[in-house]
Amino acid sequence: QVQPVESGGGLVQAGGSLRLSCAVSGRTFSIYTMGWFRQAPGKAREFVAVIRRSNAYTLYGDSVKGRFTITRDNAKNTVYLQMNSLKPGDTAVYYCAADPSGLRNGVAEYEYGYWGQGTQVTVSS
Repeated sequence: QVQPVESGGGLVQAGGSLRLSCAVSGRTFSIYTMGWFRQAPGKAREFVAVIRRSNAYTLYGDSVKGRFTITRDNAKNTVYLQMNSLKPGDTAVYYCAADPSGLRNGVAEYEYGYWGQGTQVTVSS
């Protein structure tokens, strides 16, 4: 069973940083495509970042490019989202998602079969 579990959310002032973690059960984590999405109140879920089996392939949403960094530690079955220069507009519930096939591009929700419960990130002005 593949189960992502997010942690690391919280309240931070604008300009600050947070690091989210997502621990994933599963024996073949190293081949999973892993993504981060977010959903603000009253808005659709938005793609944030994806990382494929190799750390060399990452992709970011336009609104976070240059500020957020996605990485993974295959030895710990964990993917991270380092968020810098946070803005009030980054306030949302952040979700981690897993594609165990490792074959998807990972920018769309439908490409993922497994989702975490979400972690709240609130950025105050």
